[in-house]
Amino acid sequence: MRVLGMISGTSHDGIDVAVVDFDEQDGRLEGRVLHRDSVPYEPSLRARLIAALPPAATTLSEICELDTLIGQAFAEAADAASAAVGSVDLVTSHGQTVYHWVRDDHALGTLQIGQAAWIAEKLGVPVISDVRIRDITAGGHGAPLVSFLDELLLRDRAEASAALNLGGISNMTVVDAGGVRVAYDIGPANALVDAIIVENGMNELGYDDGGRIAAAGTVHQRLLDALLADDYYALPAPKSTGKEHFHLGYVEDAVHEHARDISVPDLAATLTELTVQTVARDVIAASVGYLAVSGGGCRNPLLLNGLRNALPGVEVVLADELGAPADDKEAIAFALIGWCTIHGVPATVPAGTGASASRILGTITPGAGALTLPQPVRGGIRSLSLVTEG
Repeated sequence: MRVLGMISGTSHDGIDVAVVDFDEQDGRLEGRVLHRDSVPYEPSLRARLIAALPPAATTLSEICELDTLIGQAFAEAADAASAAVGSVDLVTSHGQTVYHWVRDDHALGTLQIGQAAWIAEKLGVPVISDVRIRDITAGGHGAPLVSFLDELLLRDRAEASAALNLGGISNMTVVDAGGVRVAYDIGPANALVDAIIVENGMNELGYDDGGRIAAAGTVHQRLLDALLADDYYALPAPKSTGKEHFHLGYVEDAVHEHARDISVPDLAATLTELTVQTVARDVIAASVGYLAVSGGGCRNPLLLNGLRNALPGVEVVLADELGAPADDKEAIAFALIGWCTIHGVPATVPAGTGASASRILGTITPGAGALTLPQPVRGGIRSLSLVTEG
């Protein structure tokens, strides 16, 4: 079965897509990654999305319009990905997170927009969407869902290992001989740097390409110390966070109090070091010997080299070594989740999200014809091997 996985992450810069051809035999799943791409949002759409995100005020009419416009953008990206491989049988769309409701350190709700019906109408195949909320109803955080893929890729390693994703928010899955020990959001990765780059008009990309801006600056120690003192880092895992907490206003408040005259390069350097130190601290605390890194932040040499320098006793590699290309791992994870949903397989790790038990995820939007489900796979998935073509 060919499944197209799609997601726009917390950097909200575009849509990552991956087509995976899955074949299952007796609980052993093989996946051939046939196609990968990243489709940027149109600048005007991205600007509207950024303007509507917390802590900014918005309206129901704006959310309704963005739900349609992002859904149409996902449909166009899905159509191109499907055409690139001939056709797909199923689409899993994570959509675009616009709000993650956490109260008293517990997730109560989450909102992803990008109406899936536009994809179903365009391609004529079933679409699975709204994948996080079922885990939340079972007492979990709805994140990080990629921990399901991480466990399958890391479970056979002899030493304690971890998968780290450096998106807008950094998250980590720690796996040992017993399976997933814990998975959670560590804190900001690219989110805060992206915010100051956009606010100050440093480039047209909206992010620090190659860490060049931060590399031209110097870490402001007083500001860094204040940021490291955020109460979120001391919360026990599993936990989740997002741009509801780590946003431009958060940075501006800290700068106003601790570093009023800081330059943009110095601020970028300080925020990059914040990610290095928060991630390294948690990796060391978990006694991890092997760390597989994915997400946009792994393409930032300043960030990746900073982690390697801070973790001299840890083998730090890109997730490519596990068969999951570092830039496309989340899209592959959602393709896997979609395959599991349509086959009746729970695709969450309670130790990772904090849920009471694993759940089958998502809502299914039928395609052009009658919805026909394959036979359920009894007993779940025991192993996964990934091969990337091209």
